[in-house]
Amino acid sequence: MKFLLHNEVGAEELSVSGDDYKYLIKVRRHKTGDLIAFRSGERLREEYRYRMERTDGRNAYFSLQSHHNAPCESEKSLHIGWCLIDPKTVEKTLPMLTELGVAKITFIHCRRSQQNFRLDFERYKRIMESSIMQCGRTSLIEMSESPNLSTFLKSNPQAVIFDFGGEPLSGNEAIDTVVIGCEGGFDESERKLFSDHRIRLFPLPMILRSETAAVAVASRLL
Repeated sequence: MKFLLHNEVGAEELSVSGDDYKYLIKVRRHKTGDLIAFRSGERLREEYRYRMERTDGRNAYFSLQSHHNAPCESEKSLHIGWCLIDPKTVEKTLPMLTELGVAKITFIHCRRSQQNFRLDFERYKRIMESSIMQCGRTSLIEMSESPNLSTFLKSNPQAVIFDFGGEPLSGNEAIDTVVIGCEGGFDESERKLFSDHRIRLFPLPMILRSETAAVAVASRLL
């Protein structure tokens, strides 16, 4: 764990209870006198170090020792236009995309996306918060939705399409926005929109699942 999120970060004294207490004391084995890094969800770039003063079996009590600006971000920025897949799969993939440094995800309602899928952005935020505490990143992935692929491409004319028939994706290529299809890929009416966009594929002979493609592309570009 790189830091712990706490709503009262910045106060001279604070306490930790519940699951955070169990994690610090029973999992991480912290004890009185240890210095623990804390951050606020509203000011993620600022790190506060607190010393554990005492515990009472249910709570741990801390006093502020230092405060400094300590951002931790990817040097590159990547926006993924991700055609909507099962939200449960998104939940499993989000920690990896967070760790890799993806800046933004726009979920696109594509032709082959199941129409009954609903996105729970509050739940995604909690998943990302758990991830950044482990990896040290000091921002959350920005998230949005687009009603269809045409709308997304009009708003992002520089987007590169990840699809069959393209040239192999190079890690040295300047790409800040990429579109990844859902399970089943793009249909022919959507492919007609690609004429003004670069098309790339991952340099492997195997077919990748949508979530594998998202992680692979992010790894390659970031």
